[in-house]
Amino acid sequence: MSRHDQRSLRTPLGKVRGLGSAKEGANHFIAQRVTAIALLFLVPWFLISLLSAASGDYAHARAFVSQPINAVLLLLTSAATFWHMRLGLQVIIEDYISNTGSKIALLIANTFVAAAAFTACAYAILTLAVTAGA
Repeated sequence: MSRHDQRSLRTPLGKVRGLGSAKEGANHFIAQRVTAIALLFLVPWFLISLLSAASGDYAHARAFVSQPINAVLLLLTSAATFWHMRLGLQVIIEDYISNTGSKIALLIANTFVAAAAFTACAYAILTLAVTAGA
């Protein structure tokens, strides 16, 4: 047995099967942390903006969204939120669903629901931002 084999952390069964890391965990981990850090800044801004917009009427809310910086920040907040949600649910599905067919179906549904929710938010924000001046 070579010196390298003696210090390996892989189990004998793992060595025989040749199974190792899928090499995707680091990317997923980093993406989840990046969205979390973005949300640390975006969510407080969003909550403060929501409270200020709630004190006015619909026209006040439309005027708020029609400001380019607010529209961009709203789009960034919704994108980071739904991406972070998708990543978190993916981990839960992969860890707790053992049936392969169910796991694949749930992972696909997770992606489509997150994409659809973001698309709906983006459409609403862009519609308000563009038509507020009309």
